Amino acid sequence: MQTNTPSDTIYLDHAASTPLGEPVLEAMMPYLTTHHGNPSSVHRWGRQARVAVEEARERVARCIGAEPSEVVFTSGATEANNWVLRKRLADAGPGAHLVTSVVEHEAVLEPASDLEAAGHRVTRLVPDRYGRISPDQVEAVLDDDTALVSLMHVNNETGARTDIPAIAEVCHARGVALHSDTVQSMGLLQNDVQALGVDYATISGHKLYGPKGVGALYVRGGHALAPLIEGGSQERDQRGGTENVAGVVGLAAALEQAYERAPDESERLAALQELLMQQLHDALGSSIVCNTPPEADHRAPHIVNVAVPPKNGDRVDGEMLILNLDMKGILASAGSACTSGTLTPSHVLSGIGLDDATAAAAVRFSMGAETTEAHLRHAVEVLHATVDRMQS
Repeated sequence: MQTNTPSDTIYLDHAASTPLGEPVLEAMMPYLTTHHGNPSSVHRWGRQARVAVEEARERVARCIGAEPSEVVFTSGATEANNWVLRKRLADAGPGAHLVTSVVEHEAVLEPASDLEAAGHRVTRLVPDRYGRISPDQVEAVLDDDTALVSLMHVNNETGARTDIPAIAEVCHARGVALHSDTVQSMGLLQNDVQALGVDYATISGHKLYGPKGVGALYVRGGHALAPLIEGGSQERDQRGGTENVAGVVGLAAALEQAYERAPDESERLAALQELLMQQLHDALGSSIVCNTPPEADHRAPHIVNVAVPPKNGDRVDGEMLILNLDMKGILASAGSACTSGTLTPSHVLSGIGLDDATAAAAVRFSMGAETTEAHLRHAVEVLHATVDRMQS
């Protein structure tokens, strides 16, 4: 994978966004420059753009094990998640029941809250210590009014993998539709939507070395949704608005390359993940709490999340921790969100049981195509020195 990451930094925030692959950019360039026709136009330039969109749809479908008619292009995962929740519950009628968890992405949690305020019933399951939801938990809360279960495949903060195929069996035995945000696993784990058993799956381009602002929603045949965005007949009347031709071409190219690389890349990342977890334990020991599952088969291979609990009553400032790493050339994420300068503990880390002080001082390292053992060793050294300095 060729990217354009600056050489003076170590980028360990791939779960937030990946660099655009050079081959992907090359595939997109004609549609950013000379091939600028509108896919809805009937002249030859329009037809050229339409062919590009439909070929991209076929390529995405082939990767994920779907039919082309089951792939709808979107502006990204946030739109797709909102679409499934809002329209599936609306179609089910007043008082319909939604099952989700307290550790989902805000693109699921916020529409769930809106639906609840509108009179729908929402059950938010509490995960285990690392962010996993069990099939038994889901089965226990399903009832005759349950219209949808929405659970992410891989948690974006802890890297925990939920057993979506087993949950799909539980849901389908009760005639309940299942949606999964597969943003952190699609491509990296070579997901097949038939094997996952989902009725809806969310995909995001910029999580797999594709462009930002484009994604796709898998909609199983027979589970069509009313449009979320109206005002045009695009995407077979499912989503209004002129298609992002260059974006969908880039998404298809990125997904194909991700699937081709996945067996070797997942193995390589898993080895790096084991190394990083061991080095963090050796260097910082009881100074940190690891929030990523210890079992390799219960986690995605690219994420390691640790938090720094208070020492002698003194808490570490999570925002300053990330900024100090940044000053040393280590680009990572906090397990918390900064809003208007006020540090708020991560809802995910709070949801798995961490106290506020610990949850607000977390670091998520997420690895990618250019990550090396040397990068990780240096990152651990810098984290160790930074935590020692801040605690003293």
